Amino acid sequence: MRLNVSSLTLLSTSLMLGLSVFSAQAEKVVSLEQAITLAQQNDPWLHGSRLKQSAVENRSIASGTLPDPKVSLGIMNLPTDTWDLDQEGMTQLKVGVSQMFPRGDSLKIKQEQLKIESTKFPLLREDRKAKLISQVSQLWLDAYLAQQTIKLIEADWALFEQMAEVTKASYSNVVGKTRQQDVIRAQLEIVQLDDRLTSQKQKLETTIARLNEWLHIYDAAGLNESFNFDTQPLEFRVSKKLPTIHLNNSTVLKASNYSRNLLAQELSNHPAILAIDIKRKASEKAVELAKQQYEPQWGVNASYAYRDNMPSGDSRADLFSVGVTFDLPLFTENRQDKQVAASIADSETIKTEKLLLTKQMISMVEKELRQLKRLSDRQSIYQEQLLKQTHDQAEASLTAYTNDDGDFAEVVRARIAELNARISALRIDVDALKTVARINYFFAHSQSNSNAEHKSMQTSHKTNQHLSNQQFGEK
Repeated sequence: MRLNVSSLTLLSTSLMLGLSVFSAQAEKVVSLEQAITLAQQNDPWLHGSRLKQSAVENRSIASGTLPDPKVSLGIMNLPTDTWDLDQEGMTQLKVGVSQMFPRGDSLKIKQEQLKIESTKFPLLREDRKAKLISQVSQLWLDAYLAQQTIKLIEADWALFEQMAEVTKASYSNVVGKTRQQDVIRAQLEIVQLDDRLTSQKQKLETTIARLNEWLHIYDAAGLNESFNFDTQPLEFRVSKKLPTIHLNNSTVLKASNYSRNLLAQELSNHPAILAIDIKRKASEKAVELAKQQYEPQWGVNASYAYRDNMPSGDSRADLFSVGVTFDLPLFTENRQDKQVAASIADSETIKTEKLLLTKQMISMVEKELRQLKRLSDRQSIYQEQLLKQTHDQAEASLTAYTNDDGDFAEVVRARIAELNARISALRIDVDALKTVARINYFFAHSQSNSNAEHKSMQTSHKTNQHLSNQQFGEK
């Protein structure tokens, strides 16, 4: 397939426009704090949780109300030979009303159960926000790692190109001990460096794409409208400075006074654990509700029957009836007893859920603490020894080679080792912060307060407007 001049011009123009758009978008910068704020204030899950809570609260009010009374209308004992209302004394026009009453205190208990269940939703939202902080922080730090790795590679790019040019010139002029394999080695290192650069750009772009999921501005008032996904830039950069993430409850995690019992006590204030406690309380109400099945269900009814006058003109007395109905729960062995036993088993099951989650959290915290300890040790090794030693080795190798007293392969290996050491040190710093972010999730204590949450919802829209205009600072 051949391209004419106009096609090539159009293609190159399109590429230039695309690159200019990409460059304009790449100038946008978002900090970790801004990313977390946007993710927490624009999560549709949180809005859905508030709607679910409202639904349960409304059901609790409805469940405490008596069932509607029933009204009946009828014509009774109408003679089929004449269809006259006054022929027979038994013929009546009857209107009746009946009302059923639930068993025992089942209405009150059901209402209390739903009220208890509605209190778990603020805790679930606190847990969701804590998870968002951890997840967004890790994505942001992954993007930072890739972005800064690209910067380190690009900083050494010119040096490797200069080394390749010097090697090629020395080989062409037969100066020193430069060999053909040195020229090939220099060019090979540039190609491999280019591959590493491309790989890091791939990581950066994919991480930015994943981070973009949490940065869309969400307006709960416009839920019925079509969501505009194009308001969020496709490409942006993260801040150049590595943020500071402090470890929560560091005193509990110190090796000198570490205790699993103390840690479990601290974790008992976690929103996810407290939500299980709420679930257990609701299950206890379910047991009480099941026990109400032993109580009889009562009902009252009343009716008024109108009778027409006799054919002779004499009046007939109207009739009024009133009655009570109730059932007798006599055969309880295979019904009520089993329902109560099932409710008790469900309630006991929830206690095992709390224990399982607590054990899982303790295990995760201990794993992250061990990882953080080793990362701290490695940070000390790199900062105090490796970075300086690799730099000194690279300088010494280059000096020896320029004085015709060294091997070019050794120069390249030393420069690659120095670059790898700086990248590894950067990765260790980022991994340490990611570990701290994961640990902090387990110490996200419940601060659910209806007034505070209402205030947060009032200021959310104003904050969204501010961040939508200034969330991405210029580079």
